[in-house]
Amino acid sequence: MSVANSSPPLEILVREPEGFVIWNGPPFSSNQPSIKLDRVPCTSAKFSEDGSKLMVIKSESSISIYDSKTSKEIRSFESPNILAASLSPCGTYLQTFQKLSSPQEKNVTLWKTETGESVYTTSQKNMTKATWPSIRFSSDETVASRMATNEIQFFDAGDFSKGMVHKIRIPGIAAAELSKQPGSHVAVFVPESKGTPSSVQIYSCAQASQSEPISRRTFFRCSTVQQHWNHGSTGLLVVVQSDVDKTNQSYYGESKLYYLTLDGTHNGLVPLRKEGPVHDVQWSYSGKEFAVVYGFMPAMVTIFDKRCNPLMELGTGPYNTIRWNPKGKFICVAGYGNLPGDMAFWDYVEKKQLGATKAEWSVTSEWSPDGLYFMTATTAPRRQIDNGIKIFHYNGSLCFKKKFEKLYQIDWKADSPDKFGEIEELVKSITSLKVDNKTQGSKPVKPISTNPPVLKKPSAYQPPHAKVAAAKQAQLFGESPSPSTEMSKNALKNKKKREKQREKKAAEAGSG
Repeated sequence: MSVANSSPPLEILVREPEGFVIWNGPPFSSNQPSIKLDRVPCTSAKFSEDGSKLMVIKSESSISIYDSKTSKEIRSFESPNILAASLSPCGTYLQTFQKLSSPQEKNVTLWKTETGESVYTTSQKNMTKATWPSIRFSSDETVASRMATNEIQFFDAGDFSKGMVHKIRIPGIAAAELSKQPGSHVAVFVPESKGTPSSVQIYSCAQASQSEPISRRTFFRCSTVQQHWNHGSTGLLVVVQSDVDKTNQSYYGESKLYYLTLDGTHNGLVPLRKEGPVHDVQWSYSGKEFAVVYGFMPAMVTIFDKRCNPLMELGTGPYNTIRWNPKGKFICVAGYGNLPGDMAFWDYVEKKQLGATKAEWSVTSEWSPDGLYFMTATTAPRRQIDNGIKIFHYNGSLCFKKKFEKLYQIDWKADSPDKFGEIEELVKSITSLKVDNKTQGSKPVKPISTNPPVLKKPSAYQPPHAKVAAAKQAQLFGESPSPSTEMSKNALKNKKKREKQREKKAAEAGSG
């Protein structure tokens, strides 16, 4: 069996104002995607982390769960005043946040998608990025936790009827990040308070060893943090952001990158070679390397190993985004937002650049689960015009492009990279497919002229009086006026008027 046939199919969710559709992913026959699931009206849609389930919010009181394999609805939930909803990584649980009608009401509900029953409820006043989803799961759903006032609570992810199993008391906790694969540790952020510096602390999720943090790092001038666990849960990258840059070099404040390991081999700053903000950071799928985009423009891109040793430089450019291919072989470095959209594609294994292109006004970007395609999208409400998507091959060549009147969302259906073959075999299969498409059933292409038409360089602007003067000078010296010196229709009309007026005055003077 070929690699292409044994790999699961790629799918793309496309949401417009009328609802969402699901396309069968590339490669596209006749360069047009086919529809797997026709349009479904909704206000929001999201795949679970493993791609097995699809959550569709149809209204403020109705949520449906679809089986991604069959694209059929398997469960519907009816509940009033739903403001937000979230699926657990494996799609086992649905979590909803409802508008509070009374202070005593429990407005966060955890539902089991298979049975539709409510398994846990709690109360939450407001919803922020740090507090939602209220209950967080590890990627395999073996660990479930919830951040509460001055503590983290842990639950039995298989049986919520037990309630809270144990907790870790952490005074002043403001954010928590549970490690994903495996869910063995949790990183917490405690902001500055009464002269005490802010800190990031790592605790074990096991009930037996929770009294003291495994690793701890304090920060001065810290407003917020971004915490990034690697696959394997052995290292944590922390982007520390300060609202004020004391050097006055950046209007957006100051940022630094720290690296903390569980074994204590590193607990400090990542040695970046250029001053300026940390724009983006991402771990490789293996969890053994991470890439950083940093510094004042033009930004620098460096790849480090898990001991913080620099492995490779990807040069400098107008970049603020990095996307690492799920297979670990290809990397895309790009500059979106207020940058012009430059993209550079690299082969990390071969240590060489494959290509470069542009995707202006891109709002989102992500690799396909098999690592062969890179998709960018310009979506509303971030941009109300020029909405559309572009799909590129791993080397930066454009594969597909489509414009939309209004596009709200576009996502790959998530899938484990391990389900696909080795990236080298996938590249060979897609290359052979390209060759077959060119040789079989293709229409004859008209030969393109080797001498392209020469584009005329636009001439400099000349005011009307200068054009008239140039025409008179050409007439005086017996030259034919050039196209740039020919008078316009209005100029000729006015000239004739003036000549008639002169003739009329001359005639009147002669008769007088």
